[in-house]
Amino acid sequence: MAPLGRGGAALEAFKFAVYLAVPVGLTVAVAFDRNVIEKVIQNRMYVVYPPEGPKPPTNEELWAAIEKKRAQK
Repeated sequence: MAPLGRGGAALEAFKFAVYLAVPVGLTVAVAFDRNVIEKVIQNRMYVVYPPEGPKPPTNEELWAAIEKKRAQK
C-alpha cells in the first residue's frame, strides 16, 4: 500500500465514505419513491410469461384412459 502522503488518513476516510454514500444515497432516493418504482416496472418487463397452454390430464382422466385401452385389448 502506498504511503498516505499529504492527504493522510482523513482524505482516505472521506473518499471511502463518498464511495459508499453515493450509491446508497441514490438507491434510497429512487427506491423510496413509489412512482419511480412503478415506472421502472412498467418500462421494463423483466419476466414475460408465455401464453397458458392446455392443462395436463388429471389422475382420474389418466386412469380412465388406461382402463379404456386395457378394455380394447
